[in-house]
Amino acid sequence: MLSSLAHRALERAGLGEVRDRVLEGKRITEEEALRLFRCPDLAALGALANHVREARHGDRTFYNRNVHLNFTNVCVASCKFCSFARPDDRQASEGYTMPLEESVQSVLRRKGSGITEVHIVNGLHPDLPWSHYVDVVRKLRQGWPELAIKAYTAVEIHFFAEKFGKSYEQVLRELLDAGLTTLPGGGAEIFASRVRRKICDDKATAEQWLEVHRVAHRLGIKSNTTMLYGTIETLEERVDHMARLRALQDETGGFQVFIPLAFHPEHNMIGKAFPKPTGFDGLRTYAVARLFLDNFDHLKAYWVMIGERLAQTALSFGVDDLDGTVLEERIYHMAGAQTPQGLTEAGLHRLIRSAGRVPVERDSLYHVLRLHGPEGAAGAPRAATA
Repeated sequence: MLSSLAHRALERAGLGEVRDRVLEGKRITEEEALRLFRCPDLAALGALANHVREARHGDRTFYNRNVHLNFTNVCVASCKFCSFARPDDRQASEGYTMPLEESVQSVLRRKGSGITEVHIVNGLHPDLPWSHYVDVVRKLRQGWPELAIKAYTAVEIHFFAEKFGKSYEQVLRELLDAGLTTLPGGGAEIFASRVRRKICDDKATAEQWLEVHRVAHRLGIKSNTTMLYGTIETLEERVDHMARLRALQDETGGFQVFIPLAFHPEHNMIGKAFPKPTGFDGLRTYAVARLFLDNFDHLKAYWVMIGERLAQTALSFGVDDLDGTVLEERIYHMAGAQTPQGLTEAGLHRLIRSAGRVPVERDSLYHVLRLHGPEGAAGAPRAATA
């Protein structure tokens, strides 16, 4: 129930009609989303987003036990916000490329640890053969049949298609045959062409990114999606980005979760020009996303990027997912993230419980694996979907 204080605050901000539309379960417009972004009362905006969050999920907060694999950071693209990519893998460049067996074994050695998902994202390597990417998936599937394999962003899929003369469907079908489970959501950045020309003009376009996911959804592959905020984009361009995602979700229903990603200014080409986004900006972005993306079940705060404390707070601004244990993450730590290199499951439980929420372990498709009760207790595995 939305408090009377939040009701009055939204009324004073001229958002009474938008509030009522949300409470009636009606879709808000792009113009209304922009007005929410400009709401001067962050607490009232958060309360409205929390109302929607709790109507969908109650106090449940989802996480999974996952490990990251970034087997190369060599990349032909020159995204100005990126701190991960290097032009080659010679020692002086800090670039690296893990041999196939080393990549696979770095994940398989976790077998028996309770991990349920591997998340694979890389640079766009100019020389690795197509077989390398397929074999990573195939060998992981053979070595760990029950592991969920979330692999290769839409930018990577587009790169493979162009480099190896394949269609998106051919690339995705071959990865499916090898054992792919889902697609990660990276590479979306901001869809506005003005922004992409300035910060990432030599990789997949917005239209190509969306088409990869459209094809994936047609093939039955679920996927995530992201938005990079805090560089040169305007609030209007953030709303446009979310509107394009909402339209594709109306069409396909294949997106599982939306993940706003805060720009990290360290160790990249534009960091000196743009400070790290504020916590205020992050929280309002989560809240507006929860209110505008009415056809998305889940909203994730990636704790690795924004820190544990802000991630906790985001659980009262529409967020219902904190990602997972995130072992061996490289991309945002190379961008200056000061968060731990992975959290234990107990650590995640503490984060969630201290925010007044209930930890729920999920799999990669958001099926509930275990609903955790009070401190030290855990419920039996559940078959119900989240």
